[in-house]
Amino acid sequence: MKEAEHEGDAITRDLIQLLNTQYITPFDREDIFALATSVDDVVDHMDEASDLLELYGIESTTRQAIEQCRILVGAAEHLATALAELKGLHGVQKELVGLKDLEDEGDRVVHDAIADLFRDPRIDPLIVIRWKDIFEALEDALDACETAANVIGNIVVKNV
Repeated sequence: MKEAEHEGDAITRDLIQLLNTQYITPFDREDIFALATSVDDVVDHMDEASDLLELYGIESTTRQAIEQCRILVGAAEHLATALAELKGLHGVQKELVGLKDLEDEGDRVVHDAIADLFRDPRIDPLIVIRWKDIFEALEDALDACETAANVIGNIVVKNV
């Protein structure tokens, strides 16, 4: 994950450098910058969640964390397809709707996951703190996907 995050940072830096040196861009410079940074935020939040697993010494997972990861992977796939379709501006909306549906599902999963942590009084408070942080980090990554999708949606509206 760390390697992917560093690679994403390098791509974002290169893209911003190109924005500063190119006279003509396919979309507004501000939109390209917003898109690059919002996609970078997705990877940063995924990396943060991964770091927490290591930091907290998590050796086994929870059903809800697996579900959050499944949803996050689906959202990232919708985001990747929307980015690939952005040049032609066709088929993007379907991907954005699919991503939004997954983000809504993710909200429900994280809400239930955190509620479950507090339902059982026998759970060690340190376990509660650790998993709450991890659940929230995964939710932040999913929210970042939605933010990137909103940027893509704005680009489509401006350019159709």
